[in-house]
Amino acid sequence: MRILVTGGAGFIGSHLTDRLMEEGNEVICLDNFYTGRKQNLYKWLNHPSFEIIRHDITEPIRLEVDQIYHLACPASPVHYQYNPIKTVKTNVMGTMNMLGLAKRVQARFLLASTSEVYGDPEIHPQTEDYRGNVNPIGIRSCYDEGKRVAETLAFDYYRENKVDIRVARIFNTYGPRMLENDGRVVSNFVVQALQGIPLTVYGEGKQTRSFCYVSDLVDGLIKLMNGEYIGPVNLGNPDEYTILELAQAVQNLINPSAEINFQPLPADDPRRRRPDISKAKTLLNWQPTISLPEGLKLTVDDFRERVKVTKS
Repeated sequence: MRILVTGGAGFIGSHLTDRLMEEGNEVICLDNFYTGRKQNLYKWLNHPSFEIIRHDITEPIRLEVDQIYHLACPASPVHYQYNPIKTVKTNVMGTMNMLGLAKRVQARFLLASTSEVYGDPEIHPQTEDYRGNVNPIGIRSCYDEGKRVAETLAFDYYRENKVDIRVARIFNTYGPRMLENDGRVVSNFVVQALQGIPLTVYGEGKQTRSFCYVSDLVDGLIKLMNGEYIGPVNLGNPDEYTILELAQAVQNLINPSAEINFQPLPADDPRRRRPDISKAKTLLNWQPTISLPEGLKLTVDDFRERVKVTKS
């Protein structure tokens, strides 16, 4: 198959590209390299079935493909809040451009949406029929509301133009190739512990998250794309940890004597986040297989090679 991956040089996109290439597909990667890195795809650069195009999806592009995995959009608060208007444009105009392409060439289209569409949820765990609790004028809304509009567009293209869509709501994902400076909690803790500086925990660390290892997520995306269910479908690991528990797990792996530094909570930071993955289990026969201790060890090994380690 000829497959387009937008954001293909990014953290999740590059792992997805690896899997699609290993399965013998032709892959075109589209990336503007805002948070993507060419080194994530080095091993494919001279492969005859692989192509990489530097392109910003807020501008249209014409390609012939069978499937489109639409992942392009900065996904960490540090990056999406840096230029919030650009983030909205990427989610709205970029998604419209990719849906337009899918319509023209009759490609199947998968939208990488997010658990952020649930905002700071008032029900727990979150099921796909929960409509969310999002602040439309907060500092996170460029991403949260952007992704909500992207879902709206996908379903409107499906209803109006018969575009064959799939919608994945992705919960916290971690693993090798996360950016060291992306401000997400796993990378923050790992980098801080490796550098011998205190681990920053916001609030009392009682807020919870669920952490899905990247290879599990890629399995889910591929199963969703090639299944018959349109979505939305939650993809994430239902094991729930407090942020303090995560900090302690990283501490124990890297530097048991590392200190923990408590800071005030940022605005609109969700208190609890855990996916109900009943749909993914039933419809896709998918559930995560890699535990947090196992995944963290693989992630730390990758970061050790990239981060300058400070001997404490």
